[in-house]
Amino acid sequence: MPDSVLLIGLPNVGKSVIFNRLTGLNVSVANYVGTTVELTIGRLKLGEQDVNLVDVPGTYSLQATCEAERVAVELLCSEPGGARKRSGNHCHPDGGLKGVHGKPAAVLCVVDAGNLENSLYLLLQVLQKKLPVIVVLNRSDLASEKGFYADAAALARLLGVPVIPTVAISGIGMEEVKNNLALAVEGKLSLNYQNPGETASWERVAEICRKVWTKKQGGNNTRRRRWGELLTLPWPGLPLALIIIGMIFAVVIGLGLGLRQWILLPFFRILIFPRIEWAVMEAVPPGMLQNILIGEYGFLIKGIEWPFALVLPYVISFYAALSFLEDSGYLPRLGILLDGLLNRVGLQGSGVIPLLLGYGCAIPAILSTRTLNSQKERLIITTMICLAVPCIAQTGSFIALLSVRSIPVMLAVFLLGWLAMVAVALVLNRMVKGDPPEMLLEIPDLLLPRGDVLLKKIWLRIKHFMVDGALPMVIGVGIAAFLYETGLMTALGELMRPLVVSWLGLPAEAAVPLILGILRRELTVLPLLDMDLTTLQLFVGATVGLFYVPCIAVIATLTREYGIRMALAMLLLTTIGAFLLGGIITRLGGLFYG
Repeated sequence: MPDSVLLIGLPNVGKSVIFNRLTGLNVSVANYVGTTVELTIGRLKLGEQDVNLVDVPGTYSLQATCEAERVAVELLCSEPGGARKRSGNHCHPDGGLKGVHGKPAAVLCVVDAGNLENSLYLLLQVLQKKLPVIVVLNRSDLASEKGFYADAAALARLLGVPVIPTVAISGIGMEEVKNNLALAVEGKLSLNYQNPGETASWERVAEICRKVWTKKQGGNNTRRRRWGELLTLPWPGLPLALIIIGMIFAVVIGLGLGLRQWILLPFFRILIFPRIEWAVMEAVPPGMLQNILIGEYGFLIKGIEWPFALVLPYVISFYAALSFLEDSGYLPRLGILLDGLLNRVGLQGSGVIPLLLGYGCAIPAILSTRTLNSQKERLIITTMICLAVPCIAQTGSFIALLSVRSIPVMLAVFLLGWLAMVAVALVLNRMVKGDPPEMLLEIPDLLLPRGDVLLKKIWLRIKHFMVDGALPMVIGVGIAAFLYETGLMTALGELMRPLVVSWLGLPAEAAVPLILGILRRELTVLPLLDMDLTTLQLFVGATVGLFYVPCIAVIATLTREYGIRMALAMLLLTTIGAFLLGGIITRLGGLFYG
């Protein structure tokens, strides 16, 4: 099995860019055993040898104050024969991760040249593990722009390990990093640790900074720095935030709609589906099997059209927008801007990041709450995500369902979700004990993202959607086709008829998507596309789809994170909330249209 190299550093120091530079697209994502913390693992070729590069979650120290930091400690605490878990000051065998085994061959510790103090504290802790360490002094260009200069040679002499200045986003220094890594893996790296057993302390950090870090005059007032500060102030930060969010929403809808209407739907409906139908009719005689393959819920038609022609366009446009916001450094600034507002509902400003991630997928959004500092905040944000934050597949379904018929109704669905999140946060803030801690958030430099880096990130996320989103959707459509053609779906629909027809005011066949929604949330919405519904019925159907039960994968994540009672409570809350709101909207709409 290949050796492992750990990539470690503070959040927002360019680790992901370095990881992508070294591994390209040859990566996978896995949960660390016994946790739900995700690690990204990439294959890296060093000469004739392959190694696994493990992107460790960003951490400020090795004090293990949160789950991400505990994983970092365990990986650094590995010994031959398997990964180890840390207990007190000792390591004991337990756990591990596929692709990560035994003692790491080397550690790449990424240090921010413009924020040396915080980075050095973590680096000193890493050096205490007495592993082969290579220091990557990243963002040297931004440090210089701000007036800082870090003497890499002096730092290398003080620590006794290689220190390589890099500008990862443009590839400067990355070849030297690979050469040193190859030496480390072969056991040929020259190391001369200076006091490796010395306890990491801020006094030691200050001493090192005095010797290697200098500040020149006139480096602070750059245009980028001024804009970075303005974006965190109420004026002009709030108006700009509204403009940016509006632009992002327009890009997601406009780009997704263009891809869907002009490229993907014509491609499948004109070129692909007629050939599939012809092949099936030639090979399979009329009957149940043919209907399952190409009938009303045809596995080979709807199973391709829904995930790849209707949802995928919005997945692409959403992840393009989200990746741009992440790599530009805007998201943490949005967190600071909204901190005062979110404090009123018991949250920190940094809580906006998991909520935005939830519009991609609820699972990583829930997992990202592990970095928050209080259990109360985790509980509130997790409930908000499960109740009213639609994942990207669900968002694409709403846009596909409503954008052509009524943009105001589509906006009303999202507005209703936001209002529900605020209401839930207010209620839970009063019910759950505890005060929100002060926000600790690393603010990266404001950057214009590089196109090649964005494309890699978008491509990796699309691959993730194909496996975790599209494939389960295809399976769900296959199950639906079988249930429909065997009559089981009709029987289940009859059982739900009073609720669907009498309470929600929807046609009887709308019971079918409610059953499918248990498998995948977006399947509550997509079948409505083929029904002749009024605008009110579309709004009711979309509302029920928004608040309906989380998908099976989310329930499993909730069970691992909080236990079975929390998962069951969330099932009850979402189901009751969906049908209650749907019925209320039907009656209010009936009174209004009278």
